[in-house]
Amino acid sequence: MDSTALMGAVPPVRDSGDAEQADTPAEPPHPRRGERVVQLRPEQTGEGYKSVYSELTRPSFASRLRTGVRVTGEVLITFGLVVLLFAGYEIWGKSVIVDAHQNDLSSQLAQEWGPTGDPTVSPGPSEDPKPPAEGKPVAGLYIPKLDKHWIVVEGVTQEDIRYAPGHYPKSAMPGQVGNFAVAGHRIRATFWRLDELRNGDNIVVEGKTEWYIYKVYKTRIVKPTQVEVVAPVPMKPGATPTEKLLTLTTCNPKFDNYQRLIIHARLDHELAKSAGRPPELGG
Repeated sequence: MDSTALMGAVPPVRDSGDAEQADTPAEPPHPRRGERVVQLRPEQTGEGYKSVYSELTRPSFASRLRTGVRVTGEVLITFGLVVLLFAGYEIWGKSVIVDAHQNDLSSQLAQEWGPTGDPTVSPGPSEDPKPPAEGKPVAGLYIPKLDKHWIVVEGVTQEDIRYAPGHYPKSAMPGQVGNFAVAGHRIRATFWRLDELRNGDNIVVEGKTEWYIYKVYKTRIVKPTQVEVVAPVPMKPGATPTEKLLTLTTCNPKFDNYQRLIIHARLDHELAKSAGRPPELGG
């Protein structure tokens, strides 16, 4: 063996048969059943050959259309889920929040009234009650037909009636001559089913020492500007009141507010709280 061969300077010489076999391109693999071999072709640009496409992978109008439809579908599904979550919150989430605030208001009202109805205690001299502070609880409101009850707060601003029906300031208080007017949102937690009331249905208001039982005598739908429905004599501003009335107001129709649903009721009778709950409430 030559010394240069030991040093690895001279590569081994292939025979002519191996050289011819190396220059021959390998045959493409045969496609398996159900497959198709697609010839690839380069695309030349000003910067040279940049990409290689096949007829199957080249973007087409149909492929772009399918992509657009798929993306649109995903967006619509996501939007639908968001709407469902919001609807669930409106139906159930708000009810839970309102119920929690109602419990707090009930405790506040019970603490403010203190122990009442003790028949052994003689009533003291009558005093004109102070006007309630805005946002503070003033009375209990029960609608037996709907199996609903709430604590009514003073005021009808958005903040006041967020979690409770609100008493119109300067309107009569429960049991007084005039119009005890109350507003509430048209949501499931408050006045959602107010349209189910009919003439003769009972509405019970709880005061400090008395139960006041009103009976519905009129239902009407008015424009939001017709504020005379909460006047001392409904629909007759300036008239002198002679009856003890109750008026409930809420938005109409459901899910909108371009009208107002009005329920008018008239005091039917009173019951001292010392005598227990009224029969209208299962007492």
